This record gives sequence, C-alpha cells and structure tokens, in this order.
Amino acid sequence: MLEFPRWKVIGIVLLILTGIMLAVPSFVPERLTPGMKLPRINLGLDLSGGSHLLLEADASSLLKQRLEQMEETIRTEMRRGDPRIAIGDISTSGNQLSFFVRDVTQVDQAVERVRQQTNGVGVTGQRDWDVRVVDSNRIIMTPTQAGQNDAVDKAMEVATEVVRKRIDELGTREPTIVRQGGTRIVVQVPGLQNPEALKNLLGKTAKLEFKLVDVTASPADLAAGRAPVGGQVLRYPDNPAGGPVIAVKRAVLISGDQLIDAQQGFDQRNNAPVVNIRFDGQGGRRFAKVTQENVNKPFAIILDNQVISAPNINEPILGGQAQISGNFTVESANELAIALRSGKLPVDLKVIEERTVGPQLGADSIRAGVLASVIAVALVVAFMLVTYGRFGVYANLAVIINVFVILGVMSLLNATLTLPGIAGFVLTIGTAVDANVLINERIREERRRGRSVVQAVELGYKEASRTIFEANTVHAISGLIMLALGSGPVKGFAVVLLIGIVTSVFTAVTFTRMLTAGWIRRHRPTEMTI
Repeated sequence: MLEFPRWKVIGIVLLILTGIMLAVPSFVPERLTPGMKLPRINLGLDLSGGSHLLLEADASSLLKQRLEQMEETIRTEMRRGDPRIAIGDISTSGNQLSFFVRDVTQVDQAVERVRQQTNGVGVTGQRDWDVRVVDSNRIIMTPTQAGQNDAVDKAMEVATEVVRKRIDELGTREPTIVRQGGTRIVVQVPGLQNPEALKNLLGKTAKLEFKLVDVTASPADLAAGRAPVGGQVLRYPDNPAGGPVIAVKRAVLISGDQLIDAQQGFDQRNNAPVVNIRFDGQGGRRFAKVTQENVNKPFAIILDNQVISAPNINEPILGGQAQISGNFTVESANELAIALRSGKLPVDLKVIEERTVGPQLGADSIRAGVLASVIAVALVVAFMLVTYGRFGVYANLAVIINVFVILGVMSLLNATLTLPGIAGFVLTIGTAVDANVLINERIREERRRGRSVVQAVELGYKEASRTIFEANTVHAISGLIMLALGSGPVKGFAVVLLIGIVTSVFTAVTFTRMLTAGWIRRHRPTEMTI
C-alpha cells in the first residue's frame, strides 16, 4: 500500500497540475483574454443575471393541425387510388373528421384506405385515429387520446430543439432549455436582461407558406370575412381588426419546410431591410414551376397565417432564391431569418411565466458563496491541523488541491455553476476530509494495538479505504438519481456533488497516501504523533 513507483508519483502530480491549470482561467476576467477560447466555468442565471421564460404548448392548436393534415391526406388518397373514390365535402367540426362516400359499394375500399393512414401508438396496438362507419356511407375519424398524447410528445421534442437552435443563433452563452412536464419548456438565458426580443423570437411558429391570391373574391365577401370555395381570408400583421384583408387559395404552392437558408439583407432598390431565402433542390424546382405557371398573378407570402406581402409574379423566379419584403426593421428581419433557419415550431408556444434576474443579485450571490467557501476551508484547515498534526497538514493540502481540481473539471466539462451548485461546493469542502478522518482514526487505533508506524499506516489506509469507497458510492448513487430525475437547481447541485465525490476520494486517499509514503521512506520513523 505504501509503495509508490516514480511513474505513479509523476502521474499524480501531472494530474493535479492539469486540474489547477484548467481552473486558473475561471479566475481571470474575460476582458483580459480577448479572442482566447479558454476553458471556463459558466455562471448560471442566478449568478450572472438574465432572463427566465416558461413556455407552454397549445395542445388544441396541434389537434387542429392534425385534423387539417388528415383532411388533405384523405382528399389525396381518395383521388390517387385505383379505382378513384368519389367523396363529399369533408367536415372537421367537433374535433373529428367526417365525409360520405358517394358510391355505397366503395365504402369498404374507402375504409381500408383511411385505415392505412393511421398508425399504431406504443406497444398496445392502439391506433392514433379511430375509424367507424355510420349511416352506411359516412366515415368518421376521431383522434384517440393515445394518439394525441403521442403527437404532443413528439411535437414537444421537436419544439425543444427548435427553441434551442433559435437561442443558439442569438450567440448567447450556455442557455438552459429543458422540458418540464408534458407541455412546457423552461428557457434560461444568462446575461440577457431584456426578454422582449427573446419572447418575440420564441413566439414565432415560423410556418412559412406561399399561396396564390384568390382574385375572384368580391369586396363585400371579404368585408364579411367570407372566402370563395377552396379559399381562406387572411389579415396583414400590421392591420387592426376590421382593416383590409385578402383572400388566398388553400392549396400551398410551396412551404418553408423546403428552405435551407434565410438571411437578413437589404433591398437593392430602396435599401429597405428584407429576408433573403434559399430553397433546397426540390423546393427550387417547385418554386420555378409555380412562378412559370402563374406569371402576372399575385401570390401571398404567409407567415403564421398572416400575410407579409402579396407581390405580383412578373416573371418566373429561377435559381431557388426569393426575397421576403415587408415593413421590417433590421432587428425584425433578423429575427424572422433566425426563425426560418431554425425551422418552424410544430406547436404554438405561449409565455406563461417570465422573470428577469439582475446582475447585481448574481454578484451578491457570488460574494456570499465565495465567503461561505472561504470560511468552510478555513475552519476545516484549522480543525485538521489542531487534531492530527502532520497528517492534518496532508489532509489540508488535499482539501486545497481538491478545490482547484473541482473547478478544473467543471471548466473542462464547460459546466454551469449555479447558486445550488455553490451550496454543493461548500458541502463538498466540508465533507472532503471525511476520508482523512477515517484514515487517521484507523491509524491511531492500530498504534494503540502496538503495531509499528509502517504497519499502522499501511493497515489504516487499507482498512479505511473500503469504508471510504462504500460511503462515497452511496453518495454517488444519490447524486446520480438527482441528476437524472431533477431539473434546474437540483441538477446544478448534483453536478458539483458528483464531481466533488470523485476528486475528494482521489485527493484524500491517493494524494495523501503518496505524501505519507514519501515521509516514511525518507525518515523511517519509529514513533509518530497523530
């Protein structure tokens, strides 16, 4: 147990020096190292200040989307198959979809095609849509609860990633984006003091569509909110209620799903802010074909069911590039470009809670945490020095090194330090010497039994190590459970706790054993005070 070859000593020293070097940049202000990407500990929202938003998904809007998508699918499938099945108007009232089959002899074929569009959910075999026939020729499709829950879960996964992409585009550092429950997303952005721009960005569904303007609509029908068959009435975003509206055809010529890039730019004619968009190969060919077939016809650029602009197609637009113009500012055009680049949200999100944490509050928390850490270290050092003498000095060195190694590991992992994390840090310092207390008391016990110094030290480390590893394994299990099941502050505490467990065992057992072995090898003591 007390044999330490040179390679092992060198390895331990290099490991400790690496941890200390990784910790140093976190103590240096970033303004003193411009342009240098050094490993640092990131400060959480409660320490650096910033914005906190709680977003909630509108599950009813998702149900409406599913009904609309299934309506379009049914129309397509009934026309595509052989033989073609003639159906009447499709109704989506009452949160269900219904239509009648004109030829009664084709009802069974229609039901078969409809059921092919449903999917199983989970392992129970339940479908996401319930299909039944009433009145001999009317088919009714009703979304099942299992299907709706599955759709919400998948939509929330996508929405979380879209939110993450949009916030990353802002250039913020170490944002926290986590799901909370089934329909909520927690967003914390350190350093962002004005949440309005963030709310505007995250509130955009960014559902971009290009549709033809229905020029057959009469002004009287538009004023009454009525659209021709196969069309819909939409409003301009900057028009108040009762203001001008426009009728567009329901068929989507091309959608934002086929975008590969969107950038804020300026119109070459009047230098007004615009958004330049670029489609993928398939989208570019589709856009070229649509504009070729509809020259001299107006088409509407629609974002989240509001018309941004309705220009006339003067000539075919080739090359897969287009320009979105409107009453943009540079900021709003950039926000739209970010929203389009990151993809559309599959479900509407609304802000139900927002908080802004000032940097002064974070500075107070840091000062309080540093003061608590200094007091904890000072008291632990004094207690160990008075109680165990030389072995207390070794334990104190281990505590001080442990502090730097914890910070170094957190910097390497690019971890975020929060106020609960500081609490975990102070707790780790207080318990870091537990292992040395067990070892030293065990050595005392062996000395009382009459064993020599070398035997007492060797047995002390050997017998205490088993207890130390078992106790810290239990602590690690608790920390892992908090890390896996907790969120926010609980995770911040768990991260520091787990890192502290590993580093404290290393410094308190391995490092102090190396120091003790070196002392015994050099001085060959026959007596010792502990």
